Amino acid sequence: MSTLPSKAEILDWISAHPTQNSKREIAKAFGIKGATRIDLKRLLKELESEGHLEKRHKTYRDPDRLPPVTVLQVKAPDENGDIYAQPLEWHGEGVEPVVLMVPRATDPALGEGDRILAKLQVVHEEDHNYEARLIRKIGLSPRKVVGIFRKNAEGGRIVPIDKGSDKEWTVAPDATHGAQEGELVEAEQASPRATRMGLPKARIVARLGDPSEPRAVSLIAIHQHGIPDDFPAEVLAEADRMKPAGLKGREDLRDLPLVTIDPADARDHDDAVYAEADDDPKNPGGHVVWVAIADVAHYVRPGSVLDREARRRGNSSYFPDRVVPMLPDRLSGDLCSLHEGVPRACLAVRMVIDAEGAKRSHRFVRGLMRSPASLTYGEVQAAMDGAPDDRTGPLLDPVIRPLYAAYAALKAARERRQPLDLDLPERRVMLNAEGKVVSVNFVERLDAHRLIEEFMVLANVAAAETLTAKRTPLLFRVHEEPPPEKLEALRETAEAAGLVLAKGQVLQTRHLNKLLHDAAGRDDAELINISTLRSMTQAYYSPENFGHFGLALKNYAHFTSPIRRYSDLIVHRGLIAAHGWGDDGLSVQEIEQLEKTAQHISDTERRSMIAERDTTDRYLAAYLSDRLGAEFGGRISGIARFGVFVKLDETGADGLVPIRSLGNEFFHFDADAGTLMGSDTGLLITLGQRVKVRLVEAAPVTGGIGLELLELENAEIAKPRGHRKPAGFGRFRKSPGGGPKGKGPARRKETVARKKTAKTARKVSRSRPTKG
Repeated sequence: MSTLPSKAEILDWISAHPTQNSKREIAKAFGIKGATRIDLKRLLKELESEGHLEKRHKTYRDPDRLPPVTVLQVKAPDENGDIYAQPLEWHGEGVEPVVLMVPRATDPALGEGDRILAKLQVVHEEDHNYEARLIRKIGLSPRKVVGIFRKNAEGGRIVPIDKGSDKEWTVAPDATHGAQEGELVEAEQASPRATRMGLPKARIVARLGDPSEPRAVSLIAIHQHGIPDDFPAEVLAEADRMKPAGLKGREDLRDLPLVTIDPADARDHDDAVYAEADDDPKNPGGHVVWVAIADVAHYVRPGSVLDREARRRGNSSYFPDRVVPMLPDRLSGDLCSLHEGVPRACLAVRMVIDAEGAKRSHRFVRGLMRSPASLTYGEVQAAMDGAPDDRTGPLLDPVIRPLYAAYAALKAARERRQPLDLDLPERRVMLNAEGKVVSVNFVERLDAHRLIEEFMVLANVAAAETLTAKRTPLLFRVHEEPPPEKLEALRETAEAAGLVLAKGQVLQTRHLNKLLHDAAGRDDAELINISTLRSMTQAYYSPENFGHFGLALKNYAHFTSPIRRYSDLIVHRGLIAAHGWGDDGLSVQEIEQLEKTAQHISDTERRSMIAERDTTDRYLAAYLSDRLGAEFGGRISGIARFGVFVKLDETGADGLVPIRSLGNEFFHFDADAGTLMGSDTGLLITLGQRVKVRLVEAAPVTGGIGLELLELENAEIAKPRGHRKPAGFGRFRKSPGGGPKGKGPARRKETVARKKTAKTARKVSRSRPTKG
């Protein structure tokens, strides 16, 4: 072809041959030679200026198409297990294309956030435009950091808020995202290489506001641990389209007085209870117990955007000032909340127990209920204790007393079963309207709390037993027995306190309960309870049943909280499928993904637990920050090579006494025994000892609390020579010179000198002849 092609012909060629798009290859394809090449160059420039082509180096491509080899970021698998990826560079004006990964058997596993180089092929499928094959991984998703931005002439630095991190991040002037001095920011690593100063580079991706604001405390934990706190628009839209469920296909339970009993500040009510005496003459003194749970599965269908988002979150996260819910408020606070006086869809279980609390039978129904009252624990307990109010008075005889009668039977069954009976008072951080901590109170444990717990445990057992009997896959709640090494550590702690945990027998919870019972009423009772808790394994979810050690149960699954736990939603879907109640039961794809789902939601549960704990630590540090120099009583709760942890009596806060502040002598750390011993005095520091400490440091941003040890078991502790202020609080605060305290020039010189001495000693040792 000797004539110049039209613009349309050039564009068609480039679209059909995305890998052959240089000017030379285009000229060769159309047979253009000599001076006509100048005209071709003019045409290509016109197409570029008109936006039809984009020049990259010496090649041209259609900006509304992805290059044949491109960088992608992997997304989370969808409900079918398919993996899609997002192009990191999209310059087109249309909708961003959808890329489906087509893995080969030899490809490495891909996870959400992975960045890859992939070869693309254009396809014309209904749900995707490209199919991609992996060429190689080019790195995982960038590291994230949350910290305080410190502005300087070269851009700035980020001081991380993690207690254990003292490495700052540098930020280039064009990567500050407009952050101001002292602002709390979220950043990601900009380059895998460090700067010449050895500090990693970061780009700020979000400004989180003033870190001194009280409500920034939970926000720090949310961003630090990657907890999703904003619902995508399509998720909210799907929730807003939902309508209340009707009676069709359901058992009418609206005349059954199922009441909800929750904390006074509860936003949602996902469980309701009712009990009555069993009129069956074959079950004298027995009870019929009903537990009804919100039918979340009716609204959150497998494969929907709501389902994908709920699975991604795994569970709700609870902080003193806010809740990060698993489901949008339209569901969690409305359609799936068993509000007083309104019809609500539910899955309910009717359980028959005998006079001793043993379950004789149970059956599940898919129903429609209407609660006559939303009660609080305090209201119910007060009514039972003889002080009913206008709300609980009419319900006392027909509803509340029968509940307590059934609880008495279940309590007797619990005592026979002997689940682990830890006594660890729960502390609650109380905030005012501005979000500041006003007090740290012990949460009172009422029989009303225990009643609901026993009813929920019974319903969870029934769910696990039903699905097992019907051979329907489910997620069990698994709690394995303690490992031998942790049991031995507990045994040593008990022996040091003059107590006994017997050896040479198969461990059962009743053995641990005897230890806890023997410690009750003693000064070290809390230590024994904490040590017992620490000896336990972490509970998790699994499609295989390994039993629940702590509850002393063979079959256990979570059924009672589908609003806030994805595991419960899976169990609900299993029950729906097992009973043939509709097309919204457990799907084949979900069954195939159960193991991955179990691992994922076990991880999100741990993530929430850590974030909630970190938030409480920061609130406690903020609460104590106005009381620097004050003295507190406490007990040693942990011992490490670098210092001693002390739990303060008043607030339950844990603070650190650095090892260098303990005295003038060297302390030997015994990891097996969990002790520190002074080399000169023989002073022995062990778990559980009573102490008096002075508050030296309280950093709300990190949650770090630094303490000075004043007395150990009523004996005064000698101060280090030249004592002015305890050293070793560099984890919590930077010195004015910018470096951590205790790491100045003199300290560095001392360290260098010590290393040189050690190196010389090694050389001398190697040069000496060995004796035969």
